[in-house]
Amino acid sequence: MTTKELGDYGEKLAYEFLCQKGYKIIQTNFRLSKSEVDIVCEFEEKLVIVEVKTRQTAEIGEPWRAVTRGKQKQIIKVANHYIFENDINLETRFDVISIVYNSFRTDIEHIEDAFTP
Repeated sequence: MTTKELGDYGEKLAYEFLCQKGYKIIQTNFRLSKSEVDIVCEFEEKLVIVEVKTRQTAEIGEPWRAVTRGKQKQIIKVANHYIFENDINLETRFDVISIVYNSFRTDIEHIEDAFTP
């Protein structure tokens, strides 16, 4: 499985996971220039911006650790554009879904309020 295929599969798992938890998916893969927000959804009257990180192993650290402060700033910038473009007036939360997926296991960790602007 290529890195792109693994990432796409992780986003599919995250999408299904969020749906099962009652999240209303509004959009996936919202792009602004070269940056992207993986999943935009609504839950309990909040706009939830979700970054999905998928790895085949956690040996070098859990996938969520790849959401650095620089990556967070990028996500916030794209989210602000999305909110402005769609005239959204909801409290916004930033979550991370961290997935380890391989032939031995599939671990999904949902970190709510993972970071703030």
